[in-house]
Amino acid sequence: MATVKTVLRKTKLADGSYPIALRVSKDRKSKFFQTIFRAFPMEWDHSKGSFTKNNSNNTQNNRLLLKFRDRALKILSDLEMETDDFTLKDFENRFRIIQNPVQQNVFYFWDEIIEEFIFAGRTGNARANKGCYNSLRTFNKSTQLNFKEVTPSFLYKYEAFLRSRGGSDGGIGVRMRTIRALYNFAIDRKIAKELEYPFKIYKVSKLKGRSLKKALTLEEVIKIRNLDLTKYPSLLNSRNYFIFSFYTRGMNFADMMKLEWRDTDHDKIYYKRSKTKGNFKIKIVLPVQEILNYYKEFATDTKYVFPILLRNNLTPTQLENRKHKTLIRYNKELKEIASMCGIDKNLTSYVARHSFANCLKQKGVATDIISESMGHQNLAVTQAYLKEFDNAVLDDAIEILV
Repeated sequence: MATVKTVLRKTKLADGSYPIALRVSKDRKSKFFQTIFRAFPMEWDHSKGSFTKNNSNNTQNNRLLLKFRDRALKILSDLEMETDDFTLKDFENRFRIIQNPVQQNVFYFWDEIIEEFIFAGRTGNARANKGCYNSLRTFNKSTQLNFKEVTPSFLYKYEAFLRSRGGSDGGIGVRMRTIRALYNFAIDRKIAKELEYPFKIYKVSKLKGRSLKKALTLEEVIKIRNLDLTKYPSLLNSRNYFIFSFYTRGMNFADMMKLEWRDTDHDKIYYKRSKTKGNFKIKIVLPVQEILNYYKEFATDTKYVFPILLRNNLTPTQLENRKHKTLIRYNKELKEIASMCGIDKNLTSYVARHSFANCLKQKGVATDIISESMGHQNLAVTQAYLKEFDNAVLDDAIEILV
């Protein structure tokens, strides 16, 4: 026989309260379904599974909890009439499909998705989703929001809110794509209805970053490589990271951070790109060898080439936090380096990859070869990288007419 009870979970939250869940038990097994509620121990009656009078809104909250229990009991009754062999998984599938205010809460569902990202080691996705979560919660002024309330009008108002805070098309586009992905997850899991999908009307494609990524010329890269940092030793690592990235086909910072000594041999570097999972084998050219020699001489006790991860066996969350913290400093120091070299461009870690593509193009290398060297899945991505250089060629061509 299956039973249902609302219970106070044992995991203590930051404010000292505990989450309230619906516990469904069958065949000596239990499954918990989180609600939007939380309570302090003095506000909860364990035997009755309800709020006490110490809770300021106990009457209304208990009514809603009763609705949750009644809904669960109705589903169990239906399943028992259909078959004696149903499982808790059968109940979960039925329970999630039934329309209810808990499952349709955007922020509650979002918490689940963020936890799934963290569990899967996709900590970058988790961080991006958490940032968007906090932004939307600030705009909404509460965590009470159902998917059916996320209408095109709601999204236009959120866009206006972001612009009022200095948001650009590119930045707003990132937020909206994150919300769109969340809504798609909710539809796939039968929590939101496809008929109410707001992105059929609100088009994220209109939000495109208009600022061109300014790639460096080879002469500017060489300026950075030859920059005398004797008086500025604190900038040495950032300069090395940038030059290493450029001469390893634009290896991104996350992959450099996790690069191990065992990934190198006498003339090759082997690694798997985190973003695309593509395998790379890269020839070690002189600038790269010089950097490897430097870090070999001053090697730390870790298995990593660069002194970014200061110990082995970090968790995915610790890796993400370390990357985030170090990347901020890295990009800040790159701007100092650009200023010292007289380079009037916004120098960031990503510029190394963009510059690599453009410098190859300047040397007459075919686009398909550039595409393959960077691990792009199609030429369109590579062509986007090379767009700025193509415009420069056109500008030079016009000079002939002057």
